[in-house]
This record gives sequence, structure tokens and C-alpha cells, in this order.
Amino acid sequence: MEYHEKTPIMDARKYKLGDVIYVTGEIVLARDEAHKKLLEEGAPLDLKGSVIYHCGPVVTKKNGEWKVVAAGPTTSIRMEIFEDEFIAKFHPGIIVGKGGMGERTLKALKEHGAVYAAYTGGCGALAAERIKGVKEVHFLDELGIPEAVWVFKVEEFGPLVVTMDAHGNSYYDNVDEEAKKNLDALLKKIESES
Repeated sequence: MEYHEKTPIMDARKYKLGDVIYVTGEIVLARDEAHKKLLEEGAPLDLKGSVIYHCGPVVTKKNGEWKVVAAGPTTSIRMEIFEDEFIAKFHPGIIVGKGGMGERTLKALKEHGAVYAAYTGGCGALAAERIKGVKEVHFLDELGIPEAVWVFKVEEFGPLVVTMDAHGNSYYDNVDEEAKKNLDALLKKIESES
């Protein structure tokens, strides 16, 4: 299914593996240092139903206003040590990144009704076209541009492909199982031919 949603995302349980989501409204960028800071100090904004994007943007400031040059996803597994606690504490609707996440995150997605969606790596300039402006930025002085918490206004941001859903299903687990089966079959074939 294809969804065109407005933030906040309050019912992510409806999404299933393979669904495609386009988001209009606000997305919150948070990488590992931002996750850590938000967990330690609390969030300066309401994250319930938010779309959390694992991204360190490329931005420039012109005439006192931020302009987003590129905003491609970063590898999400870096946030695995924080994501379950982050989901439990802040209740986002969608986590966006690339490469997938692990069992702790999958369990938290199921327990709290959120999903993980993949955005294609290498498409940072394309992502920037969907970003209509910077609403706010937090912890810029402490964390720097890539690690700060950015809030972007977006229109039809996507495609975001659901690869881990709120029902305990993970595309990454499916791929791992299939790869293991193929490897086992290949090893048996090699063994029988020797």
C-alpha cells in the first residue's frame, strides 16, 4: 500500500512490510549523539508521533536562514544501542534511515507501535528537494551541524519503505534467513561434489 501522511503519525500499526509512505509536515533529524543527549536531558519538543530521521544534513546559512543542500540517511545500526529506550521514552511513529536495525529496536517497535522505514542512501540531494525549510535546530553549539537535532518542514518526503513493522516483522530478518538457507544449500552441494 502507498500512504500520503501528515505528521504526527499516531497510528503506525496500520503499516506493513513493503508499504510506501510519503510524509508531509515535520521530520526530526537525530543521529547517535542527538539520541544520547535527548535521552539524558529530555526533548525540547514533543516527539510523540514524530518521524525521526537518522541523518546528518549538509546545510548552509544564507541571509540568516538555513538552506538544506543534502539530507541523505545515515546507517541506522549506529543508533541500535539507544533506539529501544528512545522509542519507549518518546513514542515516535516512524524511524527513518538506511540499512535496518536489530532485535532490540524490532521489539520496541512492536511494543510501542512504531515502524522503521528505509530511505535510499545516496539520494541526499533528492531528499533536500522535499525539504521546504528549517523550523528549528537544537544543540547546535554543543553537537555541531551533523549531530544537532534539526526539525525540517517537508512535503511528500519519501519514498519511505517500511522494512520493520509494529507487528514484529523485519525485512532484514527475512533476508538473513534466506541467505542462510542459500548458504546451507551451497555448502551441501560443495560437500556432495567433493
